[in-house]
Order: sequence, then structure tokens, then C-alpha cells
Amino acid sequence: MEEQKRNPAAGLSESEQVQVRRQKLADLQAAGNDPFTLTKFPQDAYSADLKEEFKELPNETDSGKLVALAGRMMSKRVMGKASFAHLRDDKGDIQLYVRRDELGDEAYAAFKKLDVGDIIGVKGEVFRTKTGELSVRATELTLLAKSLRPLPEKFHGLTDTEMRYRQRYVDLIANPEVKDTFIKRSQILKEIRAYLDEKGFLEVDTPILTPFEIGASARPFYTHHNSLNMDMVLRIETELYLKRLIVGGMDRVYEVGRIFRNEGMDPKHNPEFTSIELYQAFTDFHGMMDLVEELYKRLALKICGSLVIPYQGKQIDMGHWERLTMVEAVKKYSGVDFNDWQTDADAIAAAKAHHVELPEVPTKGAILAEFFDAFVEDKLIQPTFIYDYPVEISPLAKRKPDDPAFTERFEYFIDCTEYGNAFSELNDPIDQKGRFERQVAERKALEPECKAQVDYDYINALEYGLPPTGGLGFGVDRLVMLLTDSASIRDVLLFPTMKPIEQ
Repeated sequence: MEEQKRNPAAGLSESEQVQVRRQKLADLQAAGNDPFTLTKFPQDAYSADLKEEFKELPNETDSGKLVALAGRMMSKRVMGKASFAHLRDDKGDIQLYVRRDELGDEAYAAFKKLDVGDIIGVKGEVFRTKTGELSVRATELTLLAKSLRPLPEKFHGLTDTEMRYRQRYVDLIANPEVKDTFIKRSQILKEIRAYLDEKGFLEVDTPILTPFEIGASARPFYTHHNSLNMDMVLRIETELYLKRLIVGGMDRVYEVGRIFRNEGMDPKHNPEFTSIELYQAFTDFHGMMDLVEELYKRLALKICGSLVIPYQGKQIDMGHWERLTMVEAVKKYSGVDFNDWQTDADAIAAAKAHHVELPEVPTKGAILAEFFDAFVEDKLIQPTFIYDYPVEISPLAKRKPDDPAFTERFEYFIDCTEYGNAFSELNDPIDQKGRFERQVAERKALEPECKAQVDYDYINALEYGLPPTGGLGFGVDRLVMLLTDSASIRDVLLFPTMKPIEQ
């Protein structure tokens, strides 16, 4: 019978169980056995490694190998002179067989007083029981840290989604499969870095605290620098600093950057998130398309083992990427042809006829983007590049030489969600200055209290000469969601932003 059913404390409330555990700690401390004075344990083995090493060991056979394991006790079943427990270490669970004759009367009595959740160290021999479970026969057992709070009920785990996010440490204990998501997250980042490093990119760091708010639509967080007595802004992108480095002659750079945006929260957005931006001199946005496709195929194979991956009930084929201009996509899914609009008034009339929301500044290009949002984005299940964006919504992208109303920009979509954004970077300082100044003026016209400024130092950098450059930015969190089949961004952030619980 499991400890929870034999232990009189099982019927107590959580606060009463905490008091019982605190009293056990006090008794240990009074007896000179305070576990919190211990500083280390000679751990030399892990559960999963032992299971692999002794997978051929027959039932009822000793291995002859002595090990020292350490981890959290996840269950305990006391049966007179012999007991069983399960220890969870960094790589999994393993059964412990604890006998009074092996451990000694005093140590066995101390073991019986342990609680599920306690951190323990165990020394003993690896063997396989007659029922076939690889186990460790304990010859020495040490309490390394006392768990003063009971774990969530064994058979139900921590299922309150809100509490799982707030107390990720308990979530990881109660739901060990959660850890797999974050192991994959680490593997994804490692693989991205390996790919970019192989391509000759250099990883760099740029400032998180920036001196002022730029004119972009994303809203920033403000803070104050005491020594300089100035307000500062947490970055909303890494782009402008990275392109300064291209000017300086670092031809291929990238940054895995923490980004902060003071905006709404939903299953795909968190106020702080991780992006990767990369810039490559002497290529264009088509070069970035090829890079994205190659990288995502590599990640799918490496992380998921297949180019066809499951995501929220759908099968996503990462081996096939469609490429459409925004004009082509809008015509395909709405029947409306941008080329039929001669004036902004024509575009406004079309928007009203199709019940499409008008943008704040209703130009032809901006209205085309609204048509895309209304008719196209929710159709893009399989990987799709949408390119040639209107100049009105692309202040940092180079105009198309043959059609200056559009820019050499693309975004790519999977399962109706935008995953990344790329440009042939605008390197004309005069054009860039004009676009920045219009962008800031439009922001201030709509928000008179806005503190946005033009980054004239970036214009100054461009005046020294930015070579033709392809740039790409994509969110790591959404990519991890895709490759781990996670429905919410909170499932792939160890500590997502949460509203405080009223104390």
C-alpha cells in the first residue's frame, strides 16, 4: 500500500501536513541531524544510465555495481522490515529497496520517518527484482534536504494550469514530461546556433537598455537610470544595433535576444520573449528565404525526427514551402486584385465593400495588408512565404526597383501564425531618414504624448555605407511551440509573466 494510504498525515489539510513536516525537521535538528547543514553528496550515477547499462541483467540478479544516487523521493511503501521507494534524479526514476537488516535499525527507523518529496542520497548495489524492475539495494541513506510542503496528490499531479505556470518548480516535479519540452527548447537553440555558426555567422550581444523610444508601433517598457538621471527603454528589437555592425564590417552576425514589449498577452504573446535576428551582407531577402527553409527542415528532422510534424491535430509538412506575393495571396483568397485599384479611394471603397477594417492611414498599400489579415492569414496552414510587402508597413525594407510601392520583404506563416520577418535591408540613408521621420510624425499625430524619436545615430551609421544586406528575425518561443506541439507560449516559457496573486 502506498504511503499516502498508510500515513495518518494523509487525511490532514495541507497546512497541517506542513506543520507535521516542520516538527520532523525540528526533531532532526534537536538530535543534531539537521539536513540543511550538509553541503554535498558523492553522486556518481543516474537512473537512466543504469537502466541502459543493465538492460540485459536477468531477473533476481545482482549486478555487483555499487552506486551513489541522489534525488527526490517520489513514493514510499513501508512493509515491516523491508520497504520500497522511488527516487527521481535528473534523468528519471529508479526503485529503491530498503531493508532494516541492510541499513541498520536506527537508519531504517529514520527512513520510515521520511516524507515523499524529501531530497535524499542513497548508496547501494544495483540489482533486478524478481518482477523485473531494476533497483538499488540501499546500504546507506542520507536525508539531504527536508521538503516542508507536500507534493500535489500523487495520482492527479498538478493540473491547475494557472498554478502550473506560477509554480513551475512544482509543475516540473509533479509532471516530469514538462521537462522534456524545455530540454527540446535547449536543443532547438543549440541546433540553431550550430547551423548559423556553420554558415559563418558570429553571435554577438547588443544593449537591452536603449536611450530612447523609436517610432515603431511596438510599445516599450520604460525604466530610469539613476547615475545618468535619464529614462531608458527596454529594447523592442535588436535590429538597428546589429545593422550597425554590418556597417562596421562584420558581414554575418546574429543575436539570441530577449525582447520586451509593453503590449497584450495571449496564447502567442508574452511581454518578454526571445527572438533571433541575423544579418548577412551581400545577399537579399531571397537568400533569407532559402536560409529559413533550410534551417526549419533541419530542425524538424533533428528535434522531431521527420519533416512532417504534428501540431495541434494537424500534420505540418516542413518539407514543402509555398511562395506567394501579398498581392497574389490576397487575390487567391479574396478575389480582390490590388492592380485594379488606381487610387487610395478605390482601395477604401473595396475595403468597405468587403467589410475590411480601414487602417489608421488608409493608403492602398496599408489597405492591402488589411485584406491580407482578413482573408489570407487564417488559410495558411502549411509553411508559406508571403513576400513583396507594401512600403507603408515596411519602414526598414528596401523598395523593389521595378515597383517602389512595394518592398523586398517577406513573412512566413505556419498554422495561420506568423513565425518570422525578413527584408532586403534598406541601406539608402536619405530614404531611411524620411521613412523614420514620417513614422515618428504619424505616431505623434495619433498619440500626442508619445516619446518616440528618430534614431539619427543609425542614419549616421548608414551614411558610412551599409552594403546590400539580407536580414531575418523570428521568435524562438513560437518555434519551440511548433516543434513541441505546445498550444500556448506559456507552455514553452519556464516562468511566463503572470498577474500577481493578491496576498
